[in-house]
Amino acid sequence: MPHHTPLIATICAGIVVAFILGAIAQRLRLSPLVGYLLAGVLVGPFTPGFVADQDLASQLAEIGVILLMFGVGLHFSIKDLMKVRAIAIPGAIGQMAAATLLGMGLAWLLGWGMVAGLVFGLALSVASTVVLLRALQERRILQTDRGKIAVGWLIVEDLAMVLALVLLPALAGTITGEGDQNWLLALGITLAKVAAFVAFMLIVGRKVVPWLLHWAAHTGSRELFRLAVLAIALGVAFGAATLFGVSFALGAFFAGMILAESELSHRAAEETLPLRDAFAVLFFVSVGMLFNPMVVVQQPWALAATVAIIMVGKSLAAWGIIRLFGHGQSTALTVSASLAQIGEFSFILATLGVGLKLMPKDAQDLILGGALFSIMLNPLIFALAARRVDKASANDREPGVTALTPTAMTGHNVVVGYGRVGSAVAAGLSAAGQSILVLEDSDDLGINAQSQGIDTVTGNATDVRVLDAAALDRAARLFVAIPRAFEAGRIVERARQVNPSLDIVVRAHSDAEVEHLMGLGATEVIMGEREIARRMLERLDAPAAPVARPAESPPVDAGDRPILEDAELALLHGLRRLNIWPGESVSKGHLLADAEIRLFPMDRLEAALQTLSAKACIQDWGDGRIAPTRMGFLAAMGG
Repeated sequence: MPHHTPLIATICAGIVVAFILGAIAQRLRLSPLVGYLLAGVLVGPFTPGFVADQDLASQLAEIGVILLMFGVGLHFSIKDLMKVRAIAIPGAIGQMAAATLLGMGLAWLLGWGMVAGLVFGLALSVASTVVLLRALQERRILQTDRGKIAVGWLIVEDLAMVLALVLLPALAGTITGEGDQNWLLALGITLAKVAAFVAFMLIVGRKVVPWLLHWAAHTGSRELFRLAVLAIALGVAFGAATLFGVSFALGAFFAGMILAESELSHRAAEETLPLRDAFAVLFFVSVGMLFNPMVVVQQPWALAATVAIIMVGKSLAAWGIIRLFGHGQSTALTVSASLAQIGEFSFILATLGVGLKLMPKDAQDLILGGALFSIMLNPLIFALAARRVDKASANDREPGVTALTPTAMTGHNVVVGYGRVGSAVAAGLSAAGQSILVLEDSDDLGINAQSQGIDTVTGNATDVRVLDAAALDRAARLFVAIPRAFEAGRIVERARQVNPSLDIVVRAHSDAEVEHLMGLGATEVIMGEREIARRMLERLDAPAAPVARPAESPPVDAGDRPILEDAELALLHGLRRLNIWPGESVSKGHLLADAEIRLFPMDRLEAALQTLSAKACIQDWGDGRIAPTRMGFLAAMGG
C-alpha cells in the first residue's frame, strides 16, 4: 500500500501547516483565518517547496463550502432579522451598493470591463461571517442591540450573496458570448429551477428532514445522529446540483434552514462542528493556494485601493447609513468596524467569477490580498472604534429605546432569565410570597413573565442600564438562571460591585464554570448535573448519597477565618477535588486515599482532621464520614 498519495499529502500538509500558522496568528492576537490563508500560500504553486495538489484542494474546498453554507443556514434566523429589519435590510443593501460602485470604479481605472467590475465590487461588499461573529463574541456584544443589528446586517448580505451565486452561472454564457441562449431565457430557466428546488424543500424537505433527524436521535446512537446530519447537508447539496441544476451552496444553505426549524438544530450544530471546522480550514487553505503574493510587489497601489474600499469606503457607507436612520454613535461605530473585512463569500464569488471568465485572475489576487490585510487589521479597527464607543454609549439614544427607570422595590428577588429554570425559580418565589423582578432579553419570554403578574425589565442583563434598573443595591437576592456562564460571570461581577452583601445564586454546567463564577463573587453556584445525581441517589440507601446537614454551619465572618497549616489546607483541597460541598459528606478513608494527601504522615493528618473540626472547617457526621462547612469550603477556594 503506498504511503504517499496526492490526497493524503494535500490533507496532511494543509491541516498541519494551517495549525502551525493559525496558532501563531492566535498568539499574535490575529484571526486564525490569517494563518489558514497563509498556509495555503505556503503550500501553493507560487512559493518554493512542497506544492499541494490544487485540483484535489479545490474539491476538498467544495466540501468546505457546502459545510460552511450549511452552517450559515443552520444559524439563519428570520426572527432575528425581522427584529432589526428597519435598519438591517436598507442598510445592508445601501452599503453593498456603495462598496460595489467603489469596486467598479477601481476596476474601470484598472481597465477591466463593467461585468468584471460588478463581480469585483460585489466580492468587496460582503463581510466574513466567521470573522464578524467571532469579533462580536470576543467583545461580549453579540447579544446587545448593536450586536443584533450587525448580525441582521450580515444575514442580508449572506442572502444577497446566495442570490448572486445562483444567478451568475445562468448569465455567464450570455455575458461572455459563449452561450446560445439569450439572457432572459437563461435567467428564466434558472429562476424556475430555483423555484422548483425551494418548493420541493418546503413541501417535502420540511417533513422528511426533521423526521429523519428525530429518527436518528431516537436510535440512541450519537454516531448515527452525526452521520444523519452530514448526510442531510451533503445529500441535499449534491441533490440540488444534480436534480435541479442549482449550486452546492444554495442546496446546503436550504438544508441548514430546514434543519434549523427542528428542536434538535442546536445538537446538530454541535455534532457537526468539528468536521465543519476541519473542512472550513481546508477551504481557506485552498483559497490561499490561489493567491500570488507577488501582487503585493507588482500591484501595490491597486492592492492598497482594494483594502481602502474594504476598510474605509464600506465602513464609512455603513456608518453614514446607520446615523442617517437615527441610531447612536456606538451602534454606528460597532457595525461599521465589524464590516471592515471580507471573507468566505468573497472567496467563493471570486473563484466563481474567474472560473466563468467574468473577471481576470488579477482581480482574484486583489480580493484575496484585500481579505488577508483586512482580516489582519480588523482587530485594530475594532480597538479604535471601542475607544469611541465607550465615550459615545452614555450619550446615545437609540430609536425606539426608552430610558429604563429603576424599580422602586426594596428587599426584592431579581431573576435573570425566564426560561425553564428562571420561570421555575420565579414560580417558587411567588408561591412563597416573595417580591420578584425578572430580567429577560427575549420579548416573548418577557411577555410570558408579565402575563404571570411578575414585574419585568426587557433587556440583556449584561447591559449596565438593565442591571441598574433592577436596583441591585436594594435587592435581597439575585438568581442568575441563564445557561451561559460567560454572560452570567459578567452579571455576577457587576452585581457584586454594586452590592457587596448581595446573596447571588448562579447555575453552571461544569466544575470549571463553578470555579469561574465563585471567583467572580457568586455566593452559591448550582451545578445541574450534581443536583440530578443527588436526587437520584436520594432514592437509594447508598452510603455515598448526600444526606441532610445535621446542623447549621457556623456563620462565616471574614475576620474570624482561621489560619490553616499545610496538612489542614491539603485536606480541604482534597474535599474540593472530590467535589464535596457543604451539605455533602465523604468517608475519611476515601479522602485520605487522595494522592496529594498521602504525602503527609498519617498521624499528622489525623491531628489535622481534629484541628479542622475545632476550627469549624469540617463537621464529623459519624460512621467515619466528614463534611466541609461553609467556612471550610471558602478556605479551600482561597476565599
